[in-house]
Amino acid sequence: MVRTSTIIAVVVTLLVSLVLPVIVYIVYGVKNKGKGVWTAWLLGAAGFIVFQMVIRIPALNVLALHPGFVAFSQKHYILYCFILALTAALFEVAGRYIVAKILSKKPTFERGMAAGLGHGGIEAMMLIGMTYINNLVYILMINTGSFDAVVEQTAALGVDTSALVTIKETLINSGSFVFYLAGFERILTMIGHTALSLVVCYFVWKKKDLLGIGICVVCHFLIDFVSPVVNGLATVHLGNVLSVSAAYVIIYVFLTIVAIISILAIKKLKGKWESAV
Repeated sequence: MVRTSTIIAVVVTLLVSLVLPVIVYIVYGVKNKGKGVWTAWLLGAAGFIVFQMVIRIPALNVLALHPGFVAFSQKHYILYCFILALTAALFEVAGRYIVAKILSKKPTFERGMAAGLGHGGIEAMMLIGMTYINNLVYILMINTGSFDAVVEQTAALGVDTSALVTIKETLINSGSFVFYLAGFERILTMIGHTALSLVVCYFVWKKKDLLGIGICVVCHFLIDFVSPVVNGLATVHLGNVLSVSAAYVIIYVFLTIVAIISILAIKKLKGKWESAV
């Protein structure tokens, strides 16, 4: 049985990742009515969907079907993390840059913010929100006893059931804090995405496109590279140098610092934007 505390944590993270972005969208849109933020949010969201969900992630899923790629990711873990982080940075900055160029016809701080909120919000909804809907369905199946029947039926068809078994064990044995941390991570990540999109919009507005792109790529790469490498230090990939708890602490302290810097950057850019208008 999945504990009640775990169910509550899963629901909270589901609300953070699926409902919070919509609330922010509505509140920010109403607060800045008439400033074009509704469209800017949708453009930011579209930039993420096209370059990540339509192009990059399906391409990675295809590669993951090849045994050679899987072997490479395990044997050369750091290089694998490097490639994932770099491609994520490049693909997402491409989406951000196109959106920024569209918004540059009527550049405002509010529209740049909205584009970032859309980018980070839709990522939370599609990557985490959908996953946690699945988690709730799995929990219902586990607690009603139907999950094991599905596993047995799947095994009877000759399909590998290891992923299903892992899901069940994770939901039953993991502490609720793990699921709360996922929600906390989404909040931090949405703040970071907002700042990165705003940076690109600002430098496009100032006609320093390459500088904005460069800053965004470097920052995005570092954020996406550090976390999986630290996590790898707590696994066989990098020799179990750290405990899982220590890895969690390092990763979330790092992401919190990134979020604080992002907030300061947003405030700084707002001041520069308003003083230049």
